[in-house]
Order: sequence, then structure tokens, then C-alpha cells
Amino acid sequence: MTYLPKPKLHHPSLQRNRVGFTRRDYEGAISTLCAGCGHDSISAAIIQACWELDIQPHRVAKISGIGCSSKTPTYFLSASHGFNAVHGRMPSVLTGANLANRELLYLGISGDGDSASIGIGQFVHAIRRGVDMVYIVENNGVYGLTKGQFSATADQGSKSKKGAINTDAPVDMVGMALQLGASFVARSFSGDKAQLVPILKAAMNHKGASFVDVISPCVAFNNHPGSTKSYDYVREHNHALCRMDFISPREEITVEYPPGEVREVRQHDGSVLRLRKLPDSHDTGDRVAAMNYLHACQARGEIVTGLLYLDPEAPDLHAHLETAPVAFNTLGERQLCPGSAALEKINASLR
Repeated sequence: MTYLPKPKLHHPSLQRNRVGFTRRDYEGAISTLCAGCGHDSISAAIIQACWELDIQPHRVAKISGIGCSSKTPTYFLSASHGFNAVHGRMPSVLTGANLANRELLYLGISGDGDSASIGIGQFVHAIRRGVDMVYIVENNGVYGLTKGQFSATADQGSKSKKGAINTDAPVDMVGMALQLGASFVARSFSGDKAQLVPILKAAMNHKGASFVDVISPCVAFNNHPGSTKSYDYVREHNHALCRMDFISPREEITVEYPPGEVREVRQHDGSVLRLRKLPDSHDTGDRVAAMNYLHACQARGEIVTGLLYLDPEAPDLHAHLETAPVAFNTLGERQLCPGSAALEKINASLR
């Protein structure tokens, strides 16, 4: 994959945060995603959240898998640590890195194809173990890199690019995260920056498994079948020397509305999202109430956004395993290799 770096020169009057960085210092390479892609809005929200929290970029580790969503770490926090894992395996790589160095802020960037299908087992175990991380799913309901097939989160009855109807029941990752014991669970919309940035800031400050599902529309697959200007029609009637795509620029979809209300947000393909923002009276400390509210809204065709559940006292994986209070990579040989007597004592306890 090729990409263009952004210019390093910054205007001297740009505002700096408390650790001396401008917002530009939290950016990455120029995005190669489609113009108007919701994923770029999520990247911008992550940049804004890190800048506002005065996070030092080198204290962040961003781990991803495969997919359009997993490309996005290239476009933010260029000075941070990063690892692009294989398809669906981001959670286990992040878990290993977290156990080795607990002193970093871990951002797990994934998508509905990466986490709800091939990686669903990895997602389940990372959440139930309480790994200290911010697990972000950029959810668009399609496999964007392989021409828009339904993903496991596609709503039943929705139409594909080719007009096919999805007959499968969707995987609700927010509901799963609640059932699996995640101690911070939220959902937002990529076009609602006013809601998404605070949610990300709260997730980054939370100790434990934070899960954030972000509805992020795919703008590349809204051309309808039967159009003579569609990608499929042109390819079927054109003798092309090579395959090329041109994605026409589209306006970013944004929305702003008060807590407790519903807004219908029309997408580029004419479909409508019914977003319900959680009311201020919602009890974020009641897991069962959050699950019941989520299912009740789903029955009405509404997508709940906001902080659904928070347990501020939940132990993370290090507490469960009683690991050393410092990063493993700071321990010396004496601490890591205490000798044969200590090994014999451990072996004896397992007999």
C-alpha cells in the first residue's frame, strides 16, 4: 500500500496542548480511503480526543487487523507505536503487547468484517478477559475491500449493492460486549463528532475493557443495480485494458441532536438510519437495564448511541493474573529468572 505523508511544516500560531503538541502532531499520512468515508471522521475524532487529553503520541500503541477500518491507524498518530496484524487476530496481538508493557494506551482498531466474522472468537476472549484497551469497531455492514458483500453486522432485510436482500440475522457487537463483561460499552455515529469525541476520551481514561461501536457508512457501494453508470454495468460493457475505479466525492454526513431524541439520518444510497441518543437519565451502572434498553430500541428499528454501560471499579487482565506492577520489559534477569528453587516451588504447586 502506498501513501503520501503530510507536510511536516506547521503554522507557528497553532494552539498547543499541555504537553506541547499541536493537533497536527497527532495526524498521520494522507488518507487513501474513499472521499466522504465515515472511517476518516473516526480518525479525526481519535486525533481530537488524544489532543484534548494531552496524550503523548509515543505512549500509544495502535493495533489493527485487515480491512478498510484496519488501514485507518496509518492516518492518525504517526509518532505512536503500531502493528497491523492478520485478519481477525488483532485482539490476541494486542493482549500480548499489553501483558508485555502495561504502561501504554492500547487502541484496537477493527471493523465489522474483521471482528464479527473471522475474528469473533478473538473478540470474545479479549473482552471477557478484561484487557485494558479501547476496542473500536468501525461498523459499515459490508466488506469494503472486497466489493461490498454483507458483513455479519448487516441488518436483516437490507439491500446490497446488487439489490440482494440480506436474510441473515445480524451480530450485535454492543449486546455481545455487554454480555461478555466489558466494563465500558458505547456506540456512536461517525458523523456525530460532538458525541463521538467525548465517548473516545472517556474510553481512553477508563481502566479495563472499553468497547466502542461506531456506525460508519460506506460511500463506495451505493450505486444501484440497473444504472448504466454503475461500476458493474460499465465493466460488463467495456473492453478495459485494466481495472480502475473512480469514487466521486461526497459530502460527509453529520448530525447533531439533544439526548433522549431520535433522528432519521439519510445516507448517500437513500437508506435511513434511525439514531436514538441515550437520555441523560440513563443509568450507566446497570448492565441488565442497558441490555433491555438496547433490545427495546432494536425492536423499533432504532440504533442506540451514547455510553450504555460503565463499571469504574472493574479489574483488568493484569489484576486477574496478578502480574508484576511494572512493564515486563523493565524487569531484569534476576526478576525474570529467580532460579531453580523458585521454579521447583511453582512446579510443586501444580502437581
